[in-house]
Amino acid sequence: MIYEIREYTTVPGRMPALVKRFNEVTRAQFAKHDMECVFLSLTTVGDNTNNELVYVMKFDSLADMDAKWSAFLSDPDWIEARAASEADGPIVAKLHRRVLNPEPFAG
Repeated sequence: MIYEIREYTTVPGRMPALVKRFNEVTRAQFAKHDMECVFLSLTTVGDNTNNELVYVMKFDSLADMDAKWSAFLSDPDWIEARAASEADGPIVAKLHRRVLNPEPFAG
């Protein structure tokens, strides 16, 4: 089991558009591609408190993660929805991601 943490910093003023896209499209697309989002939140204390959305995905392995992200990103429904959500301009200014492996601590 691995976990992927993704931190999206939005273009100033575009957080409402990102939240709307997650609520109306992204989460459903995750489900469609059997992707498990175990945590989703806005940052309220710390850096980027007004501009950051953080979520954690759970995957069986790196290969599982790569295959699911590939299918998600190439899905025509996702491509169309993403383009529509960015009709007023880009939403995400920066993406930071990490993949975590808790295996050494399993017991």
